[in-house]
Amino acid sequence: MRFSGLRVLREGLTGNKGWTPHWRDPEPKAEYDAIIIGGGGHGLSTAYYLAKKHGLTNIAVLEKGYLGGGNVGRNTTIVRANYGMEGNSQFYSHSLKLWEGLEQDLNYNAMMSQRGVLMLCHSDGQRDAFARRGNMMAAQGDDAELLSAQSVRQMLPYLDFENTRFPIYGGLLHRRGGTARHDAVAWGYARGADQRGVDLIQQCEVTGIDIENGVVKGVQTTRGAIRAKKVGVVVAGRSSQVAAMAGMRLPIESHVLQAFVTEGLKPVIDHVISFGMGHFYISQSDKGGLVFGGDLDFYSSYAARGNMPMMEHVMEAGMTLMPMIGKAKVLRSWGGIMDMTPDGSPIIDKTETKGLFINCGWCYGGFKAVPGSGDAFAHLMATGEHHTAAAAYRLDRFRIGAGLMDEEATGSQHNLH
Repeated sequence: MRFSGLRVLREGLTGNKGWTPHWRDPEPKAEYDAIIIGGGGHGLSTAYYLAKKHGLTNIAVLEKGYLGGGNVGRNTTIVRANYGMEGNSQFYSHSLKLWEGLEQDLNYNAMMSQRGVLMLCHSDGQRDAFARRGNMMAAQGDDAELLSAQSVRQMLPYLDFENTRFPIYGGLLHRRGGTARHDAVAWGYARGADQRGVDLIQQCEVTGIDIENGVVKGVQTTRGAIRAKKVGVVVAGRSSQVAAMAGMRLPIESHVLQAFVTEGLKPVIDHVISFGMGHFYISQSDKGGLVFGGDLDFYSSYAARGNMPMMEHVMEAGMTLMPMIGKAKVLRSWGGIMDMTPDGSPIIDKTETKGLFINCGWCYGGFKAVPGSGDAFAHLMATGEHHTAAAAYRLDRFRIGAGLMDEEATGSQHNLH
């Protein structure tokens, strides 16, 4: 079934009775060529690209809950490629190019909106850092515009430009960045993978990983044992727990990152805005709600909910940036479990167990990385070679110290990211 404007119109006029399920609900087979543990955005995109680009169709995606029920549906929907470090800059550039053709590729409306991402700077030093970041982006073909305070004022007159403590010196504008509907991204990849023969198995929790003589043989699940020649672990904040089933200890800490949405308001915020001195970011959804977030909760947790002190911290940053939102009513908040690495950058690599692969440590970059992550991880699982865009994401950099990436220049401590 393909979507089109004509099909939507016809179904609307006939009571929407002609739609069929977007994917099958199969029973797990006894054996697959490859198993993907994790039915979120990264796992589903991996399965899709394994099938589409590498012709592997005897694949299962195992999800302990329902597809898209984890971090892919618990974020602030931001898509961008404004990274300034060698390795990360190239990867997110690759991912953004995939985002730009995603809806046509999947024949699915992911509500991709390239409304522009503006990062504000509040000091001379921060402006210089943004200039370097913009040069890095431009050097590899991405867009970047360094704006003066006056240019920002003309674009966003509702910000507090007279703030004594955090004056706005200007900003770095990334016009190709924006937002996408997070759950629609998961649904689109699920539908595309299913159409290519991938089994999407929900309510199937992995309880063990079978290894013999250093070679992966399959997994144990709540729905029985399943054999496989290759197993990919893509479970975000649960990465350490699942890797432990294979005897691995990952350099990962799991923290909660909260997000918030207000009541629907008239259109007022046309861009994604990032407050450089408060780690506050905000955009407005198509329904009118202001979607925003801030720092993660600085303690380890697997609870997909936040706490009141961090709520207050985020609200303070929002009010400092744009006092006009003070009367908006917050409808709800939620939390995602973030798998944080010491250097703020992800891991896409083989493990010492033959046939076992790991994809984790996305820190703040998980949603925007979904297409690039799936493409790179599928390439690694299918060929055994690292994708050029993800060549820096080796697991052993934490063991040998070579190739460590300090994306936020905050050092190798989890609680500083």
